[in-house]
Amino acid sequence: MEEFLQGLGTVVFVLLALIGLVVGAVAGKLTGRSVALYALIGALAAIATPFLLAALGITVLAAGGVLLVVIVGAIGAAVVVGLVRAVSGRK
Repeated sequence: MEEFLQGLGTVVFVLLALIGLVVGAVAGKLTGRSVALYALIGALAAIATPFLLAALGITVLAAGGVLLVVIVGAIGAAVVVGLVRAVSGRK
């Protein structure tokens, strides 16, 4: 797992944060909720998802390269933002 984490680098970290910000901001805008809060949640989820999968032993990310890591981060952000929306209820 350490090789995977070292291999990601700063560029992928920034890409994940940006993708998560966009996913969260779009979700916040579509739902009429706090865009900033959803963007923050999206960024954190996008960054955490690849690390969580690597910790669980899912090593396909290392073979898939940067694109796969970014796609997984975007999916993770969307899932977490959706869960937050479902748990927080309606306005």
